[in-house]
Amino acid sequence: MRILIAIDKFKGSIPATTAAQAIASALNQVLPEADCDLCPIADGGEGTAEAVVTALHGEWCQAATSDAQKRPVTASYGLVRTAAGHLEAVMEMSAASGLAMVSDLPLDPAAATTCGTGLMLQDAISRGAQRIVIGIGGSATNDAGIGMAATLGFRFLDASGAPLEPVIASLDRLAAIEPPQTSFPEILVACDVNNPLLGPHGCTRVYGPQKGVADFEFFESRLQHLASVASRDLGVDHRDVPGAGAAGGLGFGLMTFCKARLTSGFDLIADLVHLRERIAAADLIITGEGRLDAQTLHGKGPMGVAEMARELGKPIAAFAGAIEAEEQLRTRFDLLCAIKPREMPLTEAMQRGPELLTTAVLDQSHALLRLLTTP
Repeated sequence: MRILIAIDKFKGSIPATTAAQAIASALNQVLPEADCDLCPIADGGEGTAEAVVTALHGEWCQAATSDAQKRPVTASYGLVRTAAGHLEAVMEMSAASGLAMVSDLPLDPAAATTCGTGLMLQDAISRGAQRIVIGIGGSATNDAGIGMAATLGFRFLDASGAPLEPVIASLDRLAAIEPPQTSFPEILVACDVNNPLLGPHGCTRVYGPQKGVADFEFFESRLQHLASVASRDLGVDHRDVPGAGAAGGLGFGLMTFCKARLTSGFDLIADLVHLRERIAAADLIITGEGRLDAQTLHGKGPMGVAEMARELGKPIAAFAGAIEAEEQLRTRFDLLCAIKPREMPLTEAMQRGPELLTTAVLDQSHALLRLLTTP
């Protein structure tokens, strides 16, 4: 019997890879003949690189880069070799330009830069990556990717032709954008938000406050000017494309400067790890994440797994820290199990996540076996 473990992270408690390993370990105790296929999943945010590297048996690379406030850091990203022999890099912008990395400093969005993300991209290109997949959640920046672009060779010039510092505060003096005489590999952006660059639903007003943005007009006017100059000098205008406002406008920057393509995070990762083929080859699918609730029904990772399993006629079980909207979810899953005991405080449950997950799988072993043996 073959069991596919396609599980997302339990945010703040269990990384997706650790969750998959805990489930496999428990299954091996009660179903030693089971062949467990570990396929952690992600939606393009935190954990994306780890999920893909684990699922495809890739390798980790270290890149010397900098955080959003230009302090030297080392960022990890994955390299995987495709069946066709192509080298692909899988990374998260938050590994270099994430908000959590600068939480020890006062928020300074006018100086925050994506130059570190550019250095990580540059490192992957130098290693021969023929395609780069990048998740862009959790950013500390609101610079529309100009820091990244400058690192990759773009020049932002004032009216006299002098180079500007590639930060948002300089963009009111932007007169021209000069692209480098180089090309970039294919870049796919895992993005599950639909915000445009500008306006009431844009990056500044929706996501800016959590990064310290208070003067909306200061940022909006500069990003508007950047988009206009880019349209004139680069011949593209992505300001209104859904997802352009993701990660402080990095979605816009990747499309504008690197000709990147934005796509659904879950769909992209599912394609990368050959999820449909692995579901088709399995006798039982196990998925889950930290919380299953009404939002799960609207395209989150476990729901995507469940829909594929249903299409292919495979039984599917889900484990989660907590489960709400259980009546609705039971129409999509054959087995639902919350791993947190009702009386246990949440903080304790999060600390004991792997242990609780293992116990829950062992407790549900008979139910899982029924799913495996029921025609």
